[in-house]
Amino acid sequence: MRLALDEARAALETDDVPVGAIVIDRNGEVIGVGRNERELRQDPTAHAEIVAIKQAAWKIDDWHLTDATLIVTLEPCIMCAGAILSARIPRVIFGAWDDKAGAAGSVYDVLRDRRLNHRVEVVAGVEAEECAALLTTFFRGDGPLR
Repeated sequence: MRLALDEARAALETDDVPVGAIVIDRNGEVIGVGRNERELRQDPTAHAEIVAIKQAAWKIDDWHLTDATLIVTLEPCIMCAGAILSARIPRVIFGAWDDKAGAAGSVYDVLRDRRLNHRVEVVAGVEAEECAALLTTFFRGDGPLR
């Protein structure tokens, strides 16, 4: 989660919402990193998870990320949950809950929906306070984040 938090802080340099993500393989090696880049790229799909998943798939030359774990500072949204399911990622670890758009147990539970062909192990609340504080400070605009 420390690496994901570093990525989240780096998103601030482009005025993007501070969310960071990493993908690790079964040996714990980082195979993908990402941060929100929607403002940087003017791309509504450039969420941290999507960026990290794409990089991981490129690195291993396979879109099947069946031995990977995604670690992200904020609960994935519906779009990112769809990408996680499509990539067959078996495990997601996240920090802060997203009570407005979360799709891993708060608003929706897409990642563990039994009606779908793939379900994901979800570990929530890792470094939750630090992940949430970064986002709260960003949206309130009440202090330095960099």
